[in-house]
Order: sequence, then structure tokens, then C-alpha cells
Amino acid sequence: MADPTIIYTHTDEAPALATHSFLPFIEAYASTAGVQVETRDISLAGRIISQFPEHLEEGQRIADALAELGELALRPEANIIKLPNISASVPQLKAAIAELQDQGYALPAYPENPQTDEEKEIRARYGKVMGSAVNPVLREGNSDRRAPASVKSYAKKHPHRMGAWSADSKTDVATMGVRDFRSNEKSVVIEADDTLRIELVGDDGSTTVLKESLPVIAGEVVDATYLDVAALREFLTEQIAKAKADGVLFSVHLKATMMKVSDPIIFGHVVRAFFPKTFAAFGADLASAGLSPNDGLGGILAGLDALSNGAEIKASFDAELAEGPELAMVNSDKGITNLHVPSDVIVDASMPAMIRTSGHMWGPDGGEADTLAVIPDSSYAGVYQVVVDDCKANGAYDPATMGTVPNVGLMAQKAEEYGSHDKTFEIPTTGTVRVVNSAGDAILEHVVAQGDIWRACQTKDVPIRDWVKLAVTRARATGDPAVFWLDESRAHDANLIAKVNAYLPEHDTDGLDIRILSPIEATKLSVERIRKGENTISVTGNVLRDYNTDLFPILELGTSAKMLSVVPLINGGGLFETGAGGSAPKHVQQLVEENYLRWDSLGEFLALAVSLEHLAQTTDNARAQVLADTLDRATGTFLDEDRSPGRKLGTIDNRGSHFYLGLYWAQELAKQTEDAALAEAFGAVAGSLADNEQKIVDELLAVQGSPADIGGYFQPDVEKAAKVMRPSATLNEVLATLG
Repeated sequence: MADPTIIYTHTDEAPALATHSFLPFIEAYASTAGVQVETRDISLAGRIISQFPEHLEEGQRIADALAELGELALRPEANIIKLPNISASVPQLKAAIAELQDQGYALPAYPENPQTDEEKEIRARYGKVMGSAVNPVLREGNSDRRAPASVKSYAKKHPHRMGAWSADSKTDVATMGVRDFRSNEKSVVIEADDTLRIELVGDDGSTTVLKESLPVIAGEVVDATYLDVAALREFLTEQIAKAKADGVLFSVHLKATMMKVSDPIIFGHVVRAFFPKTFAAFGADLASAGLSPNDGLGGILAGLDALSNGAEIKASFDAELAEGPELAMVNSDKGITNLHVPSDVIVDASMPAMIRTSGHMWGPDGGEADTLAVIPDSSYAGVYQVVVDDCKANGAYDPATMGTVPNVGLMAQKAEEYGSHDKTFEIPTTGTVRVVNSAGDAILEHVVAQGDIWRACQTKDVPIRDWVKLAVTRARATGDPAVFWLDESRAHDANLIAKVNAYLPEHDTDGLDIRILSPIEATKLSVERIRKGENTISVTGNVLRDYNTDLFPILELGTSAKMLSVVPLINGGGLFETGAGGSAPKHVQQLVEENYLRWDSLGEFLALAVSLEHLAQTTDNARAQVLADTLDRATGTFLDEDRSPGRKLGTIDNRGSHFYLGLYWAQELAKQTEDAALAEAFGAVAGSLADNEQKIVDELLAVQGSPADIGGYFQPDVEKAAKVMRPSATLNEVLATLG
């Protein structure tokens, strides 16, 4: 790989389509600074294909780009721009496999219930690409995520719409509070390097090794916990009855992508609880047909035609839908409910969207309604309850005046990756789960019942030290309070609090406001300060980082896609993330139907600027710094001129926004005085783009309104996608002059 190099990741859905339009700008402009831009395919389709080379023809095989980037992230020269990717649930994985098979890839089917060694191996390979498979590999540093000044300024000048709140709103958050992951958690700090084993000692005297080898190092925090499924069932039954009695929509909010083992199982229990009569009468029939509630109601309904009593089962589902509370809807026009697909309603995106919309979700009638938001585990449900209560008491937030809540997140070296690893299990028999050290001593143990969900996680000491350092750095840089969201009554947090208190004295904290508060108290402080227009840095663990970096940006900016996300890698490299991809599927659907892509690439613009700046500083490339500085200024103009994609046909979409960013960037490069040769080169480009502005815009608009053929959802055809995303011959010719 040539040096200096920026790696731009090829991912999925709308971000991948946008790449076909924006990457030519990046390559052309970066080439003038001697910067090489390479791509790596870490899409769901690419990850799947890389796992099965022996099943494929020579020309179909591709390298494991994710593994390659994982190794690069450990080196100081790493400079990776990472776009949002699919964290696949089982239904998404199956859909991707089916599409690839239709495209001629002889991939094995996904084994639902693997029996043979071969089926188990295939299932294990597919397991490597599911859930949050990408982030743990690349995130060899902690997270610094914030709204850039230009973005925050734009949001205040052009505040997005916020739904009004009423003091008598019936919207609420329901959570277990007892016998759940939070209340059952135990935690230890490892004293010396060791290898642990996880085993289940059954009440019948049997011992089942759940995980043979779990290497740990001194200072590492190891946690274990479980969810009592009997308690979960009781809780869900109560909440369904409560939603019915209160006349509100019933919704469940999980993360069946990142929590790829636990949350699909929990989702399945919700489906069972909502349709108890149907599963009591027909559960065995559904199971024998391979129709699992873990995959959602949609998958079950789609498979009923193949059953001899499918019509009877469908009638039973319909009857219970009519008897129960109204379900929150993903798409009321198409009858897609909250329970159809486990990956449709993701807590970190769905909860702030609900709060932004008056505490409402969409009902079966297509209208908004108050909602009971069910978040079974109580670890962080209280954060959302605080915000809901605050809105009931004080009304909606005002984006024109509200402060901001940036985040410093602990995530390096797979810290706190609950559910995204091989340490989560559905317990097969009643007994005791033990985490045993090499001396044979149980350092953690839980008495569990059949069906309970047990999980463990690791958080190494080096990332914790780096996290504390990053928090102090951001507090010093901004002058804002930095609050560690840690609860001393929770086992894991108590160990982290001890480490934070030990490592803070290593840094100059004089004059800084650094506090440790429980997530509930930290939320109360943050929203109180938000309403005063004041800023508060949230310093959180990994899962709460995921939640907070959607919650506050969606309230402040209308989207989390406009956040600057920098990951200073511990070994000196840089990972630059570009925002959230939660709305990507709908954008792809609109492109295919209308040749209009609403995806906003602002996150890519922000990430590219800091990537260029990092490269300039680490390789002493003055031209790269000029590119970074001028891109920053161009992004400011882009926002001031309101060149983000419009909301309807006839306005510029993602492709038009790229044109205007390229125009403003060229104009900034042409008038900068640091590099005369660059100014001269881009003077011609800026002139050509400006002179042909109307022609280019007309060419971009002309394609709108008709279907677009991209050749696939999970793996679009490269030539077809490029043709769709680069429809302006005039613009393409101007960019070619820089090649």
C-alpha cells in the first residue's frame, strides 16, 4: 500500500450508493496533494463472500478486507474512513445470502438448527459477519463524537421541527428493574494474566463447557450477568396489559443487531407474549416448520402458506392482534408492525425519534399516538425515562437555543461489546454458570434456569486509561464539564469508578469540572443544562456511547448523521466514522423507485476533513493540510447555502449535494494563499464548475422520477450503480481534468 494513503470503506445501502458519487471527488482532489485513496469492501455482502472462498469460482472470491483493516488499525500509519454498515440480524443475513445466490454465488444456506459438524462450521462462519461485526475489529481506540461548530451553528439558524409535548402525555418507558441484566451483574478485576473457562454445571451433575478459553490480562474488568426469562415473561405480559388498559401503542425497543445473541431471543419472547394463545395452540407447528418468533412476526406470516393449517394460524394471529393493544408501526400503509422484524426498531434510533415526535409513534391507522416504550433491561432505560419526564414537565427542546452533549466513549479493544461476541448463551438446562480461572476457582457464578440468557464481557485496562485521558483532553479543550456516566450501585461501574479515580490524578485537572454521576443523574444534569444552552460532555461506556450519540444529536440536529466521529487509535493511527445509517434502507427504496437519493453525506465531508488533517500531521504533508482547511470552509458554505439533499423530487439529492460541496471546495482551494500551484490548478476547476452550474444541476435533476436499476440491494452491480450515481457527463468531464 502506497504511503500516504487514506482507506475509504465500501459499506452498504445508501452510504455505499453515495460513495459512487462522492469518491470520484475525493480521489481527484486528494491526488493533487499526492494522497492515494484506496477502498476496502466491508459490506455485509463482502463479508459473507470472504468467508466461503472454497464454495466460489475464482473470479468471485475476495479477500477478508475487515481482517486486513483490523491489522492496519493496530499500526501508526492507519487512516481509515468508516461509513455506516449493516449490523446484520438473522433476517437480513438470510436476505443477503439469497440475493448473492441469485447472483450466481454458490453460498451454503444458513443452518437454522445445525446438527452436523459441517453445518456447525457454516453457522460459525456466518456468525462472524452478523451483528456488530465491523466495529469491534476497527475500533482500536476510544470515541470522540461531537457536533462540529459549523453544524451546530446551522442547526440553531435553521432549527428542525420538534413535536410539542403535553403534560398529560401517557407516553412512558417500561423496564424490568429486577432479575434483569443490570440487577444480576457481577464483576471482578483480574489480578494477573490468565485463561478463563466458562462452564455450565447442570443440576443433573453434568458439566457443559460453554467457552473453553477466554484469555485475560492483568487489570482487566470481567463481568457476567443473566436475564431471568421467567421474570421477562411476567414483565412482558404485564406491559401488554398496561398498554391495552391505558389506550396507548405498545412498542419494544431493543438492539437485535449489536446485541446479536441476546436481543433476538428477547424479541422472540415479546412476540410470544403478544400472541400467547397462538403459540400455545400452534407453537409446535411453527417450530417444526422453522418459523421462529426470534426472526419476527413478518417471517412467520411469510411462511404460513407452506403449512397445511397456515390459514388457521393466520386467523389466530389476526384475532390476537385485534384483542391486544394497538402495536406501534414501522410502516402502517404496509401493515408492518413493531414486531415484524427484530432489526426494524433499534433502541438508539427509535427512542430519540419518538421523543422528538411528541412522544408519539405511528399507529395502525397511520396517525401518531402516545406510546408505552418497553426496554426490558434496566441498565440504561432510565436515561430515556428522564428525557420523557423532562419533556412532559417542560415541553419540547428548542434546537435554536439548546446546548450540546458531545460524547467520549469507551470502546477500544472490544470494550463492553455485550452480545457482539461469543460469550452470550441461551442456557440449555437448569444449573450454575461458572467463570473459572486456571487454578479451578470460580471467580463469577450465577444460578440459572433453562432458557435464561447469560452473558459476559471484558474491558481491558489500557482502553480505560486512554478513555480517562481523552475525557480530560476534551474537557481541557472545551472548558465544558465532563461527566462520567457511572453508577456506583452497579457491579461493573463500581470497578470502573475505582479505575477512573486512580487514573484522573495522572492528568492536569486543575480548573476542570469533572464529575461521576449515575446515568439517571447525569441525564438530569445534561438536559437541565441543555435547556440553558449549556454544553456537557458525556463520558460513557460502549453501549451507552452508542445510545447517547443518537439520543442527543437527533434532538439537537435532527439526525446523528451530522456528527463528527473521531477515533484516535491507541497506536497512533486514526479512524474517522461518518454517522448513522438507520435511515439508509428507506433511502435505497426511494432511489430504486424514483432515482432520488436523500442520503446526507455531511458526515462523510466532516470525516474526510479530519482524515486529511490527521494525514497532514502524521506525514508532514502541507498540501493535505490545505485540503483539510479548505474543505472545512467549503462545508461551512455548503451548510449556509443549504445544499443538503432536499425532501422531494425536483430538488437536489445526494448527487447534487456532492456537486455543490465540490464547487465550494474548489473555490476555497482557488483563493487560498498557502499553495500557489494548488490555487492555479483549482482555479480552472472552480471556473468550469461555476460556469456549468446550471447545466450540471439540470443533468442531475433530469434523471429523477423514473425507476433506477442498481442490480441488487446488498450487492449492487458496480457499473449500474456508478451509472445511476454519476448521471452528469459535464461534471464527470470536469473531475477527469484532475486525474
